[in-house]
Amino acid sequence: MRTGVSSRRTMRQRAASAFRSSKIKLLLLCLGITFFFYFVAGFTTFVMGWKCHDDPLPRSSVRSKGYTLLVNTWRRHDLLKRSVSHYASCSGVDSIHIIWSEPDLPSEHLSNFLMSIIELNSKDGRRIELKFDVNEEDSLNNRFKELKDLKSDAIFSMDDDIIIPCKTIDFAFNVWEGAPDTIVGFVPRIHSVDKSGKYTYGGWWSVWWTGTYSMILTKAAFFHKKYLSVYTIDMPASIREYITKNRNCEDIAMSFLVANATDTPPVWVKGTLSEIGSKGISSLGGHKAKRRECINWFVNIYGRMPLVSTTVKVVDSRFSWFW
Repeated sequence: MRTGVSSRRTMRQRAASAFRSSKIKLLLLCLGITFFFYFVAGFTTFVMGWKCHDDPLPRSSVRSKGYTLLVNTWRRHDLLKRSVSHYASCSGVDSIHIIWSEPDLPSEHLSNFLMSIIELNSKDGRRIELKFDVNEEDSLNNRFKELKDLKSDAIFSMDDDIIIPCKTIDFAFNVWEGAPDTIVGFVPRIHSVDKSGKYTYGGWWSVWWTGTYSMILTKAAFFHKKYLSVYTIDMPASIREYITKNRNCEDIAMSFLVANATDTPPVWVKGTLSEIGSKGISSLGGHKAKRRECINWFVNIYGRMPLVSTTVKVVDSRFSWFW
């Protein structure tokens, strides 16, 4: 008899224990689901740069399905020909503007060659606009000079020796459409603070080591055309003068400008990027020290550090085994 009672008591204890265990598992499952949706919502907000507060600039709306290619070039006509030949075949390109700061006007041979490329890729009702934006002064500020009557809101700023597959640029453009107020591109850089309290500039290896970045270089990046006007008109003239004098840091200045207007980080898109020319000013001695000096000088002008660091990298999972 006692054995039967003891057995029933044991069974009830086991049932109660199993019930409590099920309740705990159910509670953990609910908490897990809640955390998952909370994380996804927060991650989406962070990636797309959506933030509910008043900005110095109105939020952008994208009115065109394509983008303008803004090509900065300097006495590398063969590279320019190769670049235009490649990008004219990209379906998202509405127009190509060539930033021309050389003392002589574009030659008839160069103009005719580039126009033949445009004609070759203008078909099925698609017509690409090609224009040389000629500048009297040789200044790095020319690459962000305000341009009138642009066909699209999206600007893809690039150097003449950068080649990126069309499908990769189109993917980055789609990313930018979701966050048109920030900079979206392929070449990340980072700032940090040293022991003395001064800001430093970190190149690719610093980004790779830390997994963090706060700038996207405009040698291969999307941004909204409104920032050309802000850079030319609203940005402190002392910054443009500094860039003209030191022949460096116009890309950092644009990163400061956009971050100051949005309080959001840029977006790094993973993609294949080929540099078909010889190395530019980044290969010169003292380049990193000059960049460090720029950052600290710009911070003094702004009165704060506007750059926002992030660890987010956008990957097109359709073409990646690991993402």
